[in-house]
Amino acid sequence: MGKVSARRNCSKVFSTPRRPYDKERLDQELKRCGEYGLRCKREMWRMMLVLAKIRKAARELLTLDEKDPKRIFEGQALLRRMVRYGLLTEDEQSLDFILQLTTQRFLERRLQTKVFKQGLAKSIHHARVLIRQRHIRVGKRLVNVPSFMVRTDAEKHIDFAFTSPFGQGRPGRVARKRAKAAGGDEEEE
Repeated sequence: MGKVSARRNCSKVFSTPRRPYDKERLDQELKRCGEYGLRCKREMWRMMLVLAKIRKAARELLTLDEKDPKRIFEGQALLRRMVRYGLLTEDEQSLDFILQLTTQRFLERRLQTKVFKQGLAKSIHHARVLIRQRHIRVGKRLVNVPSFMVRTDAEKHIDFAFTSPFGQGRPGRVARKRAKAAGGDEEEE
C-alpha cells in the first residue's frame, strides 16, 4: 500500500458571511436563491468566493507597474479567461472591469440558468431536475452538474442528451407502459 501524505490539498470552496444575521444581506441572498434556483445559500457563497479570488488577483496585478512582465502575462490570461466564460465582453479588456464583476454575472453563466433561458425547461427548478437526471448535454458531453460554468463557445451546443426521452432517445418507462397498454387494447377488440 502506498504512503499517504499527511498534507492534503483541501480547502473550503465557500466562505460564510462575517455577519450571519444581517437582514438586508439575508433578504438579498434569499431572493437570488429563488431567482436562480439554487439549492442552498452555500452555492451562492461558493460563487462569491470564486469572485473574491478573481478580484484579489486583479487587485494584486493592478498594484504592479504597467510594463511589468508578470502583470502583462497574468493580466492577459485572466482577461482571456473572463471573456471565454462570458463574464466580460470583448470591449471590456481591462483589469478595472474585473473589479466591477458581480455574483449575478457568475450565476447567469451557470448551466442551470442557461437551460432555462434557452427554453429547454419550464422553470429554473425544472432545469435543475433535468440536469441532475442526466437529460442535458453540452456538446457531446453529458453534464449532470447544475453549477457547470458554460463557456461562450459551448453555449449554442446545450441540448438534450442522446439517450434522453426528451431528445431522440427511447421513450421513458411510463411512456413505454402506456404504449404497451394502448397496443394491448387494440388487439382485444
